[in-house]
Amino acid sequence: MQPEMNIVMLGHVDHGKTSITKALSGVWTDTHSEEVKRGITIKMGYADVNIYKCPKCEPPSNFGTTEICGKCGSKAELMRKFSILDAPGHETLMTTAIAASSITDGALLVIAANEECPQPQTLEHLMVLEVLGIKNIIVIQNKVDIVTPEKAKLNHEQIMQFLKGTNAENAPIIPLAANYGINIDALLEAIYKHISVPERNKKLPLRMFVARSFDVNKPGSEITKLVGSVLGGSVVQGEIREGDQIEISPGIITDEKKGTYERLHATVTEIRCGKDHIASAGPGGLLAVSTLLDPSLAKSDGLVGQIVGKPGTLPDQVKELLVEYHLFERADMQMPMMQLNEPIVLSVGTAVTVGVVRGLKKGVADVVLKRPIVAEKGSKLAISRRHGNRWRLGGFGIIK
Repeated sequence: MQPEMNIVMLGHVDHGKTSITKALSGVWTDTHSEEVKRGITIKMGYADVNIYKCPKCEPPSNFGTTEICGKCGSKAELMRKFSILDAPGHETLMTTAIAASSITDGALLVIAANEECPQPQTLEHLMVLEVLGIKNIIVIQNKVDIVTPEKAKLNHEQIMQFLKGTNAENAPIIPLAANYGINIDALLEAIYKHISVPERNKKLPLRMFVARSFDVNKPGSEITKLVGSVLGGSVVQGEIREGDQIEISPGIITDEKKGTYERLHATVTEIRCGKDHIASAGPGGLLAVSTLLDPSLAKSDGLVGQIVGKPGTLPDQVKELLVEYHLFERADMQMPMMQLNEPIVLSVGTAVTVGVVRGLKKGVADVVLKRPIVAEKGSKLAISRRHGNRWRLGGFGIIK
């Protein structure tokens, strides 16, 4: 069964996201385990989660993640399958969080009960969700087991105040002790009830955002046994099948001086959802798509930010954009108005590119990009601006 949707989990690395993922799925299907051991998650991790419902137990105890109910031993019914995406929580690594949010149907916003709310990174996470218009949000108040009941209640009040006037104002707030699996059943019930599966249209032209890419060959592998590039990402519309011919854009750079790129073409050899091999896939969940492309192209996320479609159906790549921009008023810092010749970082879909503001007129910026992107008119993008020595989320824009 293909996962029906993606849910992004946003929160600082110290807020216990990995523990939550393990409690939900029992596994952690990331590709950066060494980084996790060091407490650094600069790339997107993921895992697939099954929601089962026991016919005999009372809610929320009737929700679990296994086919056999852990409370009464009855056979439970599979209600939903989804992919959970872990985006890095550090405030200077928001571009990956934005990439995760661009392929998501809902969000889990993780806040630690042992810290004041909001923290700077929590402010930025909520701004990302606001920018991208994600309204299916559940707030997790984790680590309630390491604070007093009074502190947990105070933190809960801070969270409610923080959410006022946002898309998450009426979001459920689920207290959790992830390390002990306490209240995981209540979280599963909230996900099932509050994050619905959107309607999908497989007849639209294929669009797949590439969020990760891999060379899965081991060093020293025989040439005859080499496997082509693997693309990790999510179909946002249409359908992809084994044997399909696909186009990948903007592709690879062909002229460093001119900054020109050439689209790639490939054959799909295999599609996997987690450990399951499937013949075709539509929107919902994360996929691993094996191709006959040279594996060196996909090494170290070399194809992240690309868009996959059927040959001849993708929009043109662009190096110049007109962006209707909206800047944030941030309580934690002061940023000036947009300036001519200002360098900015734009995140659209899973692509991240640097641009320079060439012109400004009535809330519209004319931006020249360092590397091209593939984006359709009306697409939303996030704008990061330099503040001191850091890039910080400064606003959002709409491509005109």
